[in-house]
Amino acid sequence: MTKPRKKNATPKPAKPPAGVKNVAVWEDDPGPHNPSTLTPVDVAAPNQAAKPYPYKISGTTPPAAVYATGTAHFRFYATAAALRRTADFWAKVVPAGTKWQVGKTLPVALDSGVDLNAFYTRGDGQDTPGLHFFHATVAGHTYFSCESPDVCCHEMGHAVLDSIRPQLFDAQTIEAAAFHEGFADVAAILSDLQVPSFRAAVLAETGGTLNRTSRLSRLAEQLGAAIRIQHPDAVDPDSLRNAANSFFYRDPQTLPPSAPASTLSSEPHSFSRVFSGAFLDILSAMFKLQNATPTADDLVKATLDAARVLVNAILAAPVVPDYYSQIAAHMVTASQTAPFDGKYTAAIKSAFVRRGILSLQAATTLSSINVRNLPKAAVTAATISKAPASLPKASISAAAYGLSRASLVVHTAEDAKRFGVTSAALGVLGSLEPRSPQNAAESYTEDLFQRGRVSVGEHANATTGALHSMAFTTHIVVEENGELVLKRRAFECGLTFD
Repeated sequence: MTKPRKKNATPKPAKPPAGVKNVAVWEDDPGPHNPSTLTPVDVAAPNQAAKPYPYKISGTTPPAAVYATGTAHFRFYATAAALRRTADFWAKVVPAGTKWQVGKTLPVALDSGVDLNAFYTRGDGQDTPGLHFFHATVAGHTYFSCESPDVCCHEMGHAVLDSIRPQLFDAQTIEAAAFHEGFADVAAILSDLQVPSFRAAVLAETGGTLNRTSRLSRLAEQLGAAIRIQHPDAVDPDSLRNAANSFFYRDPQTLPPSAPASTLSSEPHSFSRVFSGAFLDILSAMFKLQNATPTADDLVKATLDAARVLVNAILAAPVVPDYYSQIAAHMVTASQTAPFDGKYTAAIKSAFVRRGILSLQAATTLSSINVRNLPKAAVTAATISKAPASLPKASISAAAYGLSRASLVVHTAEDAKRFGVTSAALGVLGSLEPRSPQNAAESYTEDLFQRGRVSVGEHANATTGALHSMAFTTHIVVEENGELVLKRRAFECGLTFD
């Protein structure tokens, strides 16, 4: 069992497997202070090459040992251990044989330069594929994003989701992008709970009510603290994002492209909090449903059950503009089948209705569906690999973006729906009228350009073109077969500023 070490005491780590040495790592994020006031724990040195989700940190692997915090060797193993437990957790849930989109092994760069950020990319000529972490000095302290398990697990979460639903990578809708960020935050929450000492600490802090604010819900506190020094309203007051929130679903196309962290915007990290908040509510309820007095072991089971319901929904839900409601609907139906058999259905449905992700009418519709009559289709790694890796393409007007061509090609979200349900509508009774794939693509594209997230390079119009000065962009305009195409470059962790 992993045990916390007391400060100024000789560590007494659990005996590792034969031939394996212990290393010191963080349980979860090192906290808002730099240097951290927390105490590391000792774990067995991780095996980066373990399948089915192997990864490789670039450079030389230091000898396994208990290193002092603040050193490069400590950061190496803090990163390696966080990534290993994330990979091991999701390997139990995804279809057997699932592989990374970037190749057999996921590359990891511990320090790709100066920025308060981290990102996952397939590689587009600007970046090497894999996970990239950074460092930056703020108010006299240097912050390394790789040191935080929250950040590491979040970025690997993007890679895991890309391995099972690659169509989401370029989907030109706000909700697809926001779900990617929400899933990555969920990945951090579930992965952190695999650490026994952290699990015990969370249960003590929350009294078993997991959707209270705690070390579990507060994601990337140290990175958030660093960003907050320079941009006080850009992140939550206690973390980068806090999953213990009260956000209610809004049509993202009616929201501003950016806003203070206290309010919702259509920016994917901001809007992701609607889903991650609902998921934390669901996880809390699932834990309490284990038995009358659930234990730490019951919490491990709840994390696995929650992840399995979520992955089942991801594999089945169509990629459409109102993606949140489809994921929610498929989580509800997945919970009605074996091995869950309805144990969690009411809790899942209730959480999504309270958040507005499912309208009351949608919940009623789902209640009337007999899941035994639904066609069964086993999803395997083979079927994932044979499915189209990208969505259909459509042209939208490029006049407002200052490009050198009249049109811009984007990937539209227009899968066929299995369930005719949507989210709640504000201001009127009933359900939200879903947006068309074309309208959703145009709205998200405008958001990206307004926030300066698109690198247009040589494709800017000589007269009307505008080049943004963002240090990092998530999208890039490229020329393919004589057309300008908008492609995703990466999913980033934080918020990049000029």
